[in-house]
Amino acid sequence: MSHLKIAVIGGGNIGSSLAFDCALRGQQVVVVERDADACEQSRARIEETASYAPLFSPLAKGKAAQDILRQIVWTTELEAISDCQFVVENIPENIELKEALYRRMAGFIADDAVVAANTSCIPITKLGSFHSRPEQVIGVHFMNPVYMKHTVEVIVSLTTSDQTRDRCLAMLATLGKKSVVVKDGPGFVSNRISHLFMNEAAFSIQDGIAKPADVDTIFKECFGHKMGPLETADLIGIDTVVNSLDVLYQLFQDSKYRVCPLMRNMVDAGHVGRKSGKGFYSY
Repeated sequence: MSHLKIAVIGGGNIGSSLAFDCALRGQQVVVVERDADACEQSRARIEETASYAPLFSPLAKGKAAQDILRQIVWTTELEAISDCQFVVENIPENIELKEALYRRMAGFIADDAVVAANTSCIPITKLGSFHSRPEQVIGVHFMNPVYMKHTVEVIVSLTTSDQTRDRCLAMLATLGKKSVVVKDGPGFVSNRISHLFMNEAAFSIQDGIAKPADVDTIFKECFGHKMGPLETADLIGIDTVVNSLDVLYQLFQDSKYRVCPLMRNMVDAGHVGRKSGKGFYSY
């Protein structure tokens, strides 16, 4: 399974990073976006990534940005996914939007395709219930930036077939990814834990206990993390973190997932992290 055609639905931060990584590895990629402006924004993100990726990725060294970009097609037509073997859904963490998409996708997806939900916290079984063939749906949690993260979290739902799981793992291996397979549940393993870190770190700032750089330094220099929780929130997007925490709170009904008011205020102010130029840090 050395050659794949991959659809990436939603070319935001993680979707564009995934598209770049797949193209970097010589795969054909179709990025499906809601409109022409979103397509241009995705292309600009990938062009920017291609400009600095050689500094961090041995695989990107010596590869011209235009050669990578030639592997990617941008479109607003969902029908373009019909001949793709691997379809990755990356749209915002909004269950109504996802339900509408999964119901529309069912009319175009090939019978033997893998539908990978790169969602933050919504259970994969729930997303599969919106698809006419839920056995095709599996969770694949890519980490950002995708081209630098070689391990992914794979979530098998109650309805995911063994064939889908095996095909998905083989496709991920083709993309140079090691898979850690877990069972389904809100937030899975990674976000169920990581969002608590980010939320409590935000409370530490709100309560005046520390400055953002101090919180992140403790995580990096005391715990050995490569990034601190507030740097991570800025990278992911504070709006995305807030939406994910809302999902976790709704599904668990546990107050530990209540969103820090500071982060809600930041979202209202448009200070959502790297993509807006300002979050817990200025960019």
